[in-house]
Amino acid sequence: MRRRAKPYVLLLSLILGVLCTAGPARAADNGSWSVYPVASKIAARPYFYLSLDPGQTITDKVAVANKTGKPLTFRLYAADAYNTARDGGFAVRTVKEKMRGVGAWAKIGKARVTVPPHRTVTVPFTLHVPQGAEPGDHPGAIVALDEKVDPGAGSLALGVQRAVGARVYLRVSGPTLPALTVENVHLSHHQPLVPGLGASTATISYTLHNTGNVTLDPKVRLRAEGLFGRTLLSRDLTGVPSELLPGERVKLTARWRDAPQLDWGNVTLTASAAGTRESASASFLALPWLVVAVVFAAGAAAGALFARTRRGRGLPPLLRGRPLLRGRRGRARPSAPVRPSPPAPPTPSRPRSSPSARP
Repeated sequence: MRRRAKPYVLLLSLILGVLCTAGPARAADNGSWSVYPVASKIAARPYFYLSLDPGQTITDKVAVANKTGKPLTFRLYAADAYNTARDGGFAVRTVKEKMRGVGAWAKIGKARVTVPPHRTVTVPFTLHVPQGAEPGDHPGAIVALDEKVDPGAGSLALGVQRAVGARVYLRVSGPTLPALTVENVHLSHHQPLVPGLGASTATISYTLHNTGNVTLDPKVRLRAEGLFGRTLLSRDLTGVPSELLPGERVKLTARWRDAPQLDWGNVTLTASAAGTRESASASFLALPWLVVAVVFAAGAAAGALFARTRRGRGLPPLLRGRPLLRGRRGRARPSAPVRPSPPAPPTPSRPRSSPSARP
């Protein structure tokens, strides 16, 4: 009997945040290894900050530190960065995805490197910005990927492949345009069936879109107005990504506690960043739908009863209950009264002769 191969699910974990310090520079770290820029002669660098002209080439170095007691082998590659859809965090493309910026322009000196236990290996790389490259920010990372997959147990094994990347903030010289829009503002209401018997909340969903060519640090303010322009809510929102990369969209939500249970108005989201400010609105109607349904049903029942009592009362008293005749064109007309026929003339009677008298 043949044994079926286990299907594997591959998870690529890209840990790109600043988690600890390794050497003179702050490094991206996952506890087993870290990746960071080699310190320059001037100062340590937490990330790669590069500014190049189209057609210019620069050479730099990245350090990969092994913190474990056994040697580790890594696949090194350059990748483009993007914002995650869940929370707008900084993430990079996988090695199999198509690259258009840093991932396509950077060439690593070694495709694979083995780092001895508790040692650090330095690898050079070259970054060439092609002629005609779009000006503005092109974020990315130099990634050290552990290609080994640790299978799990069970019929559906879960494999994990880990990677750590040092961020690259590249700006190509040329005109810069900060631009930000707020899109797809929507409000969904969650309220009790009976007003006053429970809390009422609302969820506001929206999309932030960086339509410019530079990285933005957006701030979003929420304002809600009710009937007659009354201010119901005004506050700054949390959970907004601190780095919204060029061209990226992020879907976000905000919760409105103690939302009105009976009101009509709109919510306005205003997003601002350095050099740009945009707003978008959406209207809302808060109604206790159970109460509305009961009132509507009661009104419909009262209307039906009123129509029933009025039925048959619209005709004149002389015509109630009397059948109607229709004319040639279907118009109703009352029946004609019956006239008595004139009396017949009397028939002349023949005179009777009296019997002759007998002598």
